[in-house]
Amino acid sequence: MKRRLFLSSAILAAFAVILTSILVTGAVHQIFQTSMKREVAAEATYLCAGFEEYGADYLNRLHLKHDHRITIIDPQGVVQFDSKGKPETMENHRDRPEVQNAWQSGSGEASRVSATLREETYYYAILMQDGSVFRLASSTQSLLAAYDDLFWLVVLIVLFGCGLAALLSMLFTRTIVKPLHRIDLDAPEKNASYEEIAPLLSRIQHQKHQISLQRQELDHQRLQFAALTEHMNEGLIVLDREGTVLSCNKSALRLLSIHLSSTVGLHMLSLHRGQRFRDALQQAMQGESAADVLELDGRYCQCFISPVREEETVLGIMVILMDVTERQEREKLRREFTANVSHELKTPLTAISGYAELMMNGVARPEDVPEFSHSIYEESQRLIALVRDLMFLSRLEEGLAPPRERVNLLTLSQRVAAALDSKAKRVSVSVSVTGEALEVDGISSVLQEMLYNLLDNAIQYNRPGGSATISLRQEGEDVLLQVSDTGIGIPKTEQSRIFERFYRVDKSHNRTIEGTGLGLAIVKHGAALHHAQLELQSDAHGTCFTLRFFGAESSNTTI
Repeated sequence: MKRRLFLSSAILAAFAVILTSILVTGAVHQIFQTSMKREVAAEATYLCAGFEEYGADYLNRLHLKHDHRITIIDPQGVVQFDSKGKPETMENHRDRPEVQNAWQSGSGEASRVSATLREETYYYAILMQDGSVFRLASSTQSLLAAYDDLFWLVVLIVLFGCGLAALLSMLFTRTIVKPLHRIDLDAPEKNASYEEIAPLLSRIQHQKHQISLQRQELDHQRLQFAALTEHMNEGLIVLDREGTVLSCNKSALRLLSIHLSSTVGLHMLSLHRGQRFRDALQQAMQGESAADVLELDGRYCQCFISPVREEETVLGIMVILMDVTERQEREKLRREFTANVSHELKTPLTAISGYAELMMNGVARPEDVPEFSHSIYEESQRLIALVRDLMFLSRLEEGLAPPRERVNLLTLSQRVAAALDSKAKRVSVSVSVTGEALEVDGISSVLQEMLYNLLDNAIQYNRPGGSATISLRQEGEDVLLQVSDTGIGIPKTEQSRIFERFYRVDKSHNRTIEGTGLGLAIVKHGAALHHAQLELQSDAHGTCFTLRFFGAESSNTTI
């Protein structure tokens, strides 16, 4: 009843408002058109007089309204002047009604509506003394456009009328529905209202009991589901068929870097808008599973998106995110390691094969055989050194190292400096060892290899006449071992990668610089084996590597 009263009042009010708006708009538009035509006729009269008195310069100085346009037409109908266009591009105006009327009676007028029915243009023409026609045009909205502009106003008035009708119908029906509003739905059968609705109240009571039981079961299942998903390392997101989030665990929020307390009700694309993810989500909405690896804030996540279907209908979408950053990085390192090992092995093997083939085929001259033999020997030694360093690095990574002992770092440093002294002299680099005779618990062979690689690099990448220094000192309970040089330094952009296997600042792997490319990788793993901190400082004036051994004791002997 309430709905029928409301609909009747609303329809009547809407019809009255729409009819009134149409009639009023038409009357106002007609009055406006009449006034506009009088103004245009008057304005054309004095503008025409000014033109005949002062010529075209008078028109060029005018500041016309945006919707006004002046046209001068000679007796042959050719446009001589137009304030909004180029006369030479315009067609002949002889057949225009207002122009013909002006030639016949001294003045003429006409109205034309645009093809889109949005604009109506009024033309007023005056015959001048020389037989030319002065025409002034003004554009206004057409009646249809006026109705269109008032559309939303009419809609608002209609809505207001409907609201008023609804208010009146509510007053009429309040006394009827008031007892129904007082029904207590928590205890439907206790309400003493109309006896006609007693069966309905009984049915409501029964359904209320059933809903209460179902709600308890759903709450129990929801708590179980939340307990399982919140402790998953994998991200789990449940979406409806439109992509709206129904459930999202903490791991998913962490992987997506979302800091909202709740994402339920948001669209999935508001959490991640990557093009590849959008394509995969669209594929799942169409009923096909999708999988891809996404890059999320510097980390890699394996994403599985699967539709939940009932027969051919997609009911929802499951999104599972797994952090595979470590796996991707290991795969990247494996590819780089394989490429670098292949490169490092290929060069000496190619040289050995080439020299051996020359000697085998008798192409080499007898006097060249010693030189070829020497080259084969050097390349084989390089291979041996590479395999040795690889095996040494492998043992460090696997923890296959001898037992620890007290190692005198000063004695070890002097031994390494003596071993590299001849090499340093060949490149005019001075080597020195300074500091205290300090001891640490460690593996002598590993420490020697670490120190040898650091000093060897300090000599190789030095300048002629430069120096390389091993210094030892006590700092609190820590022992600091430093290897510094006055060499070419390491660019800032390369310092984070120099401890990678086979990584060289010189990307060409220049063979004039000796080494296997594994020295600093051995230093890094050796420092980790001894729980030591490895630091690097480098600029254009030299480089300094510092090994800090924590909690070591000093023998307090100084050089």
